[in-house]
Amino acid sequence: MLLLISPAKTLDFENPAHTKKFTQADFLPRSQVLIEQLQTLSPDDISGLMKISPKLGELNHQRFMNWQLPFSPDNAKAAVLAFRGDVYTGLDADSFSASDFTFAQQHLRILSGLYGLLRPLDLIQPYRLEMGTKFENNAGKNLYQFWDTQITDAVNLQLAAVKSQILVNLASNEYFSAIKPKALNADIITPVFKDFKNGKHKIISFYAKKARGLMANYVIKNRIKNVDRLKQFDCDGYYFSPEQSTAREWVFLRDGAE
Repeated sequence: MLLLISPAKTLDFENPAHTKKFTQADFLPRSQVLIEQLQTLSPDDISGLMKISPKLGELNHQRFMNWQLPFSPDNAKAAVLAFRGDVYTGLDADSFSASDFTFAQQHLRILSGLYGLLRPLDLIQPYRLEMGTKFENNAGKNLYQFWDTQITDAVNLQLAAVKSQILVNLASNEYFSAIKPKALNADIITPVFKDFKNGKHKIISFYAKKARGLMANYVIKNRIKNVDRLKQFDCDGYYFSPEQSTAREWVFLRDGAE
């Protein structure tokens, strides 16, 4: 079983990583191609492209200009510990043991607009480049065209490495759209998390994002390899709903947000 999650805009490069282990991302040469094109943009160009404030445009301009290889623990940080935000609050990688990191390294992957596909311990440098950004590049009009089949091909290799034909999609639609499902050598299971509000269960973005991280944490901490065990997921009050689920979309409900 392989899990896919999205990255986060919020980053933490101030606090030191609590593991000395690290790996290098597979697509760093492709990332450098993107960086070299991003370095031609002005802060104002970046603000317009990403629809962010001038202050954030300047910050990300500096990030692109400062980005350089090779990566080391002195100038980069393991991805799963650098990303923050709702998914990563649920994932709580700061609590991982050495054996947790080992399992996560085999079974968890992070999609990224700049880095393509990351293992948890792959080093990254600060950046902001969402997969849906319409950044025209030498491979096409956006990042989906830039990555083309490369991410899907890499996921297939990872699935083969763990001898599985099950992909659990815990990523957002924006990021999972970088995957070409028909080319995957796997069945795709997409968990959906709904909270009770105003008389019915519905997807509430903040809670759903955290729940994706919680489920990834649940898989890692319990060393789950059989996808049917996901139906036992009960963190923070969620429970599996067979009535609302389909063969490929598994719905988890919660009656009261915690």
